[in-house]
Amino acid sequence: MRILLPFVITLIVAPLALAQSHPIPPNEAASHMTVPAGFHVTLFAGEPDLVQPISFCFDDRGRLWVIENFSYPNWQTTGTEGHDRILIFEDPNATGHFTKRTVFYDKGMNLSGIEVGFGGVWLCSTPNLLFIPFKEGEDHPSGPPKVILDGWSLQAKHNVFNRLVWGPDGWLYGCNGILATSDVGKPGDPPEKRTLMNCGVWRYHPIRGTFEVVAHGTTNPWGLDFDDMGQMFITNCVIKHLWHVIPGAHYQRMYGEDFDPNLYGLMESIADHIHWAGGDWTTSRTGTANSAAGGGHAHAGAMVYLGDNWPDQYRNTIFMCNIHGNRVNNDILEHRGSGYVGHHGKDFLLANDPWFRGLNLEYGPDGGVFVTDWCDTGECHNYLSIDRTNGRMYKIVYGSMTPQHPDLAKLDDSALVQLQLHKNDWWVRHARRLLEERFAAGTLKPETRPALLKMLRENSDVTRQLRALWALQSTGGIDLGLTEELLGSKQEYLRSWAIQLTLEVGQTNPPLLRRLAEMAKSDPSQVVRLALASGLQRLPDKDRWPIAEALVAHSEDSNDLNLPLMDWYGIEPLVPKNPGRAGQLALESKIPIVRQYIARRLASLLQ
Repeated sequence: MRILLPFVITLIVAPLALAQSHPIPPNEAASHMTVPAGFHVTLFAGEPDLVQPISFCFDDRGRLWVIENFSYPNWQTTGTEGHDRILIFEDPNATGHFTKRTVFYDKGMNLSGIEVGFGGVWLCSTPNLLFIPFKEGEDHPSGPPKVILDGWSLQAKHNVFNRLVWGPDGWLYGCNGILATSDVGKPGDPPEKRTLMNCGVWRYHPIRGTFEVVAHGTTNPWGLDFDDMGQMFITNCVIKHLWHVIPGAHYQRMYGEDFDPNLYGLMESIADHIHWAGGDWTTSRTGTANSAAGGGHAHAGAMVYLGDNWPDQYRNTIFMCNIHGNRVNNDILEHRGSGYVGHHGKDFLLANDPWFRGLNLEYGPDGGVFVTDWCDTGECHNYLSIDRTNGRMYKIVYGSMTPQHPDLAKLDDSALVQLQLHKNDWWVRHARRLLEERFAAGTLKPETRPALLKMLRENSDVTRQLRALWALQSTGGIDLGLTEELLGSKQEYLRSWAIQLTLEVGQTNPPLLRRLAEMAKSDPSQVVRLALASGLQRLPDKDRWPIAEALVAHSEDSNDLNLPLMDWYGIEPLVPKNPGRAGQLALESKIPIVRQYIARRLASLLQ
């Protein structure tokens, strides 16, 4: 024992001794970082000007809105006034360091996500989704915070709901962690009007006031973004780190059960690798030991690069912060079948500082990328020794930088329409949201939707056609006639999105339903069949059967990444309601999993 005890103490203390007692000073940290040739990093902001940065976003002038979170890890109870702050940073000359800092709000509580739009700032403030209004040109609230939704659990520890981002379809999206179940609804809603969720992705429509869960599963997603085709990806901790999010999907989770006990199978991560050296995930908490594999299991932030400053080789690849590895990972997204496979690319940034704790990254109007650094020691859920004196934000650019001075709210509708063609998707997204705001306010010019329709029909680039389609959707410009037209497009993603957008708002009639059933039978694209499988969950039971019967006749979909289980998720509720027809569907199905799961569900009805 006398020999063994010092050895055990050495094992415990040695890793701690490797950690520096202080982080690299802010003005030196960027020079210690390793990035690919041609890139350079600057300190955009650091302590004492910025501490505890947990999330950020851009406004339509290209300014950064950053949350300083002082609540973690002792989340306060509702009704308590907090001390989390919202700061606005400006760098109009693109020097790489801010020139103006404004405190917008200093009474926040449990803030973990932020987005700007519709005349105010949206905040994840567990247990509430908040909206704080402000007037254009004024950097202070114009009224008190309003609770839009409530019911998120305060028991989730570090797995609170987080990460707000405007989707291409005009919805506000966010992530949610696993440790506790939330019961989300509008203030005062009774239980029957609320929605249960734990881990997964949710969204809220700012015009219709609708909340819904997009997909269930994973563990603690803390990053979400979209690629050029409008496909959604999240990054996640502990289990595999990368997921392609499909509406209506149910994904594998760290533990616990899905709310639906009859699913029988859960969908897997698209990553073909892990960012640690193998074995139990707890072995990944020392990034140095897992350096070659990518650093560790804890990931935060997600950015599919669609800017215009970095080389094109990075476009449509996804970047994420690796907390244990003190770095930024880069995964390559390969389209395969109905979905994607994520391959491990070369790690993009090594901070070379054990205090680096990247949490979020986004590209801005000049194409440069901003990365936040929580700057602390310990594990990603360190509850005991929080250093509240540190925090940084860095900017990463390639080559020379051309300053941009956006002020998109001052542009007319025609200019916002033309911005849908911009190479940098930052301009596209902000312009699209402004068009949506003008539609909601009733100020959209009559010629705006015809201009978008012209772009949709005449542009030869499918990514630009999709942008026009999403802008039309956000401004109420899609009807059944346009849907029918798009279903005949040669572009599979236009057909796919036409199905998704139409079924989301319940725009169907018998001819359209017959057309969808025919497409389920004869459309050659697995991307289109995935949209149909996902859309089954939007349809009344009687309208699902013809589409489902056509989908499960495709034996070539048996080994697809998504289709077998997505087909099943749409079929499962039908089985107990019409066992006879379900049994016939099982006999006719060419997809083994669907056959097996229908039989299993039928057997459960006899118990």
